[in-house]
Amino acid sequence: MVAIEEAKIPKEARGILHGLASEWGDVADCEDLEVVPLKGAMTNEVFQVRWKTKREEGEEGEEEKAKAKVRKVLLRLYGEGTEVFFDREAEVKTFECLSKHGQGPRLLFRFPSGRVEEFIHARTLLAGDLRDPEISALIASKLREFHDLDMPGDKTVFLWNRLRKWLKSAKSLCSDEEAKEFSLDTMEEEISALENKLSSEDQMIGFCHNDLQYGNIMIDEETRQVTIIDYEYASFNPIAYDLANHFCEMAADYHSDNPHILDYSKYPDFEERKIFVQIYLSSSGEKPDNVVVENLLKSVEKYALASHLVWGLWGIISDHVNDIDFDYMEYARQRFQQYRKNKSAPLASGPPQQIPDS
Repeated sequence: MVAIEEAKIPKEARGILHGLASEWGDVADCEDLEVVPLKGAMTNEVFQVRWKTKREEGEEGEEEKAKAKVRKVLLRLYGEGTEVFFDREAEVKTFECLSKHGQGPRLLFRFPSGRVEEFIHARTLLAGDLRDPEISALIASKLREFHDLDMPGDKTVFLWNRLRKWLKSAKSLCSDEEAKEFSLDTMEEEISALENKLSSEDQMIGFCHNDLQYGNIMIDEETRQVTIIDYEYASFNPIAYDLANHFCEMAADYHSDNPHILDYSKYPDFEERKIFVQIYLSSSGEKPDNVVVENLLKSVEKYALASHLVWGLWGIISDHVNDIDFDYMEYARQRFQQYRKNKSAPLASGPPQQIPDS
């Protein structure tokens, strides 16, 4: 047992975990649980909780086999202040609906400060996996399936409302010095200009994940099935925005010694982005038209700017409301720097391209 981690678990959650283990019947000791923190989460605290199971007849002496037999669940404790980012009740409804669609884990129990989820027996991706051609192709196909889900609720674009809501929250939390550093007083103009430019273009709308970093993607090594998890930020949006956000996440490694540092030399080049988009579009069974591919690529680069604004504001707010060990403010600086550096090129005419780092 990892006592220091178990101490973080609320009393109500411990009761739920003990009750769940007792229902299974094969757990050796319902109260003898092991709590292992899972790294890389920046909105919530996430733990793997496991129990040893009883030895079956004929297994006496086979210690290694006995150790390997465990029951597992995933425990999610909501981060402090995260209600500023999304409606938790709506997020849980999304979670349950996706589960009915066969997407992601099942919700096992809820309690006021978190929930218990089914533990998926698959590997969570690492930063380098996003650049693996085979895995990237699997993600592209899975993302198309995700976007096409028939989800309930308002099917209009949520991106711009989110940006304005988070800007308002950031302004209310920031000091005058921080507001000046990040030019928060003029950011409404930036958001409106971007919205006016992008909303005038034809675009495909789908149910988007909006946070497709590698830690929210799992793969079964045997079946090669990809599962997308964690839907706090999910909503209907332009699918180009979701693709753009995924590409931006390739600059991050949240398991490094400096998880807040972004390396935009890892942003996928034009050929990588083109292959991803082609696989995404062709996963419906039809070969995409070259014009459709090119237009989507252009839209993706434009929506990358919106991604920088979204997560820049998220970083500012998180720095003030969340006590997870992560340099949110420096992360925000990098996202806004990338926005300012790149904002003119994608909105101009011409072939889509990422401005290289100087």
